[in-house]
Amino acid sequence: MRDRVTLACTECKQRNYVTKKNKKNTTERIELKKYCKFCKTHTVHKETK
Repeated sequence: MRDRVTLACTECKQRNYVTKKNKKNTTERIELKKYCKFCKTHTVHKETK
């Protein structure tokens, strides 16, 4: 039931992280504040395809 999703930085659009989520419970796209090594700051990362 848990699917693998990729998280991309909203500032530089780089795909930095891979995580898993339960698509049955969480149908909307997730947003997490994580460290971006390209921007060198903490930014919001959104789920991409």
